[in-house]
Amino acid sequence: MEKISFLIIFRQLFSLRAAVDIVLIAAGIFMLYQILLRSGAWKIVTGIILAIVFFFLASLLNLRGIEWIYSNLSPVAVIALIVIFQPELRKFLERAASMRRVEKAQAGDELVGIISESLLNLSNLRQGAIVVLPGKEPVEGWVSGGFILDAAPSFPLMMSIFDPHSPGHDGALVIDKGRFTILGGRLPISQTQKLPAELGTRHHSAMGLAEQSDALVLVVSEERGTISIFQDGEYQKLIKKEDIANAIRRHWEKTAAFPMELNKRNMEWPVLSKMIVSIVLSIVFWITLTVSEGKLIEGFATVPVEFIGVPPNLVLVSDKEKQIRVHMAGTKSAIDSVSASMLSVKIDLSKAGAGKQTFLITDESIALPKDVQLVDISPSSLEINMAAVSVREVEIKPQLVGTLRGKLKLLSVDIKPSKVKALAPNEQAVDEMMDVTTTPIYLDNVTQNTMFYCKIIAPPSIQPLDKRWPDVVVRLFVSETGGK
Repeated sequence: MEKISFLIIFRQLFSLRAAVDIVLIAAGIFMLYQILLRSGAWKIVTGIILAIVFFFLASLLNLRGIEWIYSNLSPVAVIALIVIFQPELRKFLERAASMRRVEKAQAGDELVGIISESLLNLSNLRQGAIVVLPGKEPVEGWVSGGFILDAAPSFPLMMSIFDPHSPGHDGALVIDKGRFTILGGRLPISQTQKLPAELGTRHHSAMGLAEQSDALVLVVSEERGTISIFQDGEYQKLIKKEDIANAIRRHWEKTAAFPMELNKRNMEWPVLSKMIVSIVLSIVFWITLTVSEGKLIEGFATVPVEFIGVPPNLVLVSDKEKQIRVHMAGTKSAIDSVSASMLSVKIDLSKAGAGKQTFLITDESIALPKDVQLVDISPSSLEINMAAVSVREVEIKPQLVGTLRGKLKLLSVDIKPSKVKALAPNEQAVDEMMDVTTTPIYLDNVTQNTMFYCKIIAPPSIQPLDKRWPDVVVRLFVSETGGK
């Protein structure tokens, strides 16, 4: 079948709905990239991308077997991806919830000086330390244990916290909003293999928090006296005091504003390039999806027939249970949205007369969505038989099913009412009288005289006079063989 016109795609691309769709997809791609960059899950992602590319090639080459395998395994694959990427999905949702402006740190240069000076002194003294500066995302969910401090920062306090004789010197110090908030906190261990094996627990804990959040973590090595920073799942060593101060300032500038703010003059090119790539990938994905959903395909549906506008003096005596097979064409998305329960073929009998007649089924007989075109209908016409009706009194017959058990025999059947008035075809218009019966009564369950409440079953040509049939009471009288 033909594919959707590129002119139509071009017009849709510049619509407001498409713009919002593309921007949201691009934001999701950008955030997912940041999370995967920290978690080190790129090997799994690379395999998934290759599988998707292979699927698109199979679709392009019309490889039905591969398409069938992908379509049937896709639900299982989705569940598997949720299980595999459960930590990353949780991180993605947390990042989405934290897309807001946060309060800027008020300590300024004074706090930067306290942190950098303290870390250099601890480095010279070969005393280990780990300092956490949260970003937009709260770190309370990742920092366990420790002690609530909530103290004003100072050089002597920071030196005493990491004194080897202090009870909290092995844990982390959290500095949030210009205050020392937690000391002796425990951080999650890294789940990746990025760090050399010779680095100790402090470094692996700092990397673990940097993988799980956007916090900046500074570490002083007790064995080597080196200072390292951890952020976004990466780490590097610092030597000068200015390097420490600049790293802290950059972190505050980055995390004190909305992450997608485009009017920042000091926006770094790597971040901007990632955003551009995310938007390009989003546009490619959107166009690919539009082309795929816009492919013209054919579909079939079996649709019931509904007779409307029956004149009050006529009744339909031919079989009402008729079905029509509809052949339609449209875009894939439009055909997929059509179900047989939504459709019906309506035959207007308001101008019909008594006797046999043929009705053609046209486009006006079936209401299809505007994006779906009718190709063919089978059969294209229906032959029906209409008969004149009159008020007649018809007899109600009990519908007895099965036989009585053992030596029981049926003495008599009493039915009330035994007759009912109905609109039925005239005797001249039909060959034989049609029976009106009750709903089934199963004799296998009858062991004594029993009373049943039944409904009336009538053929379509016989209609109740009062719009609904009355309920029927049936009494069965039984006795054993030889009884009176």
